[in-house]
Amino acid sequence: MDLRQLRFFLEVADSGSFTGAAEKLHIAQPALSIAIKKLEEDLDVVLFNRRDRKITLTAEGEVLARHAREIRQGVAKARQEIDDLRGLFKGEVRVGLTPMLSSFFFPGIISAFKRRYPALHLSVHGDSAWNIQRRIESGEIDMGVVAGAVPEGLDSHHMVREEVVACVHRSHAWAGRKKMPLAELLGEPLIQFEEGYHLREMIDELAAREGLSPVTVAESNLFSLVRSLVREELGLAFFLKMVVARDAEVAAISCDPPLFLDLSIAWKKNTTLSRANRAFVDFLIQEVDEYYLLAQAAGTFPLP
Repeated sequence: MDLRQLRFFLEVADSGSFTGAAEKLHIAQPALSIAIKKLEEDLDVVLFNRRDRKITLTAEGEVLARHAREIRQGVAKARQEIDDLRGLFKGEVRVGLTPMLSSFFFPGIISAFKRRYPALHLSVHGDSAWNIQRRIESGEIDMGVVAGAVPEGLDSHHMVREEVVACVHRSHAWAGRKKMPLAELLGEPLIQFEEGYHLREMIDELAAREGLSPVTVAESNLFSLVRSLVREELGLAFFLKMVVARDAEVAAISCDPPLFLDLSIAWKKNTTLSRANRAFVDFLIQEVDEYYLLAQAAGTFPLP
């Protein structure tokens, strides 16, 4: 039994639902179910009554929940005292995020980071991966998410390798397809991110390699707008699979051959990170690695 398992257990107990808890934790429901099952096996007890789609605590679960909340409070207090001793009661973190990640995955991480370090000022800058790289190198921001190969001038930690999928409206003739040839997908009217965004560059390079000239019917630097235009049936757009996994209005189609995009958190090489920045990097690595391992265990995330 570890703190991660207790965190998941309490979220299910508080939500009264595996589905609701998975959404709040930003993990796949199968991964959460696996974690809870492992906890029950470790303790040799049943923690939840699972009847009529209702999730309630068993007597053993009530006992564990009481102690788990005390442990959570104790750990939070200990971390706060240690952080105060380390000087993390002031400072600023300036981080750059790409449009898709700023809408998905990171809101939960940022709010959790602020709860742990309430005195730190966190400044989030939305931009393309290329501009984020440039702004890190110039010192405008401290760190940021970069896509693909990390330039030599930056240090980094690999976060995730995520599938890139083609997305159409759920009423589209292709909505029921699991995968399609990339050349056929590129023949559809495309809704793209603006030039300078790594995903746009990837699609343009693949089209050129196929000898195709796709028709771009709209482009934007706003993830929410691009997704909304897909919902309006204007055309097809390419997204990271994890950001549309729960979108009922959008159908995701894997490319054949499949496409993947590597994302890393990067900062300027040969630079000593401030205590505040190091705290954010360590926190981010812990949160993303946890999500990554759980998703792999559930078979919902590709191996690197």
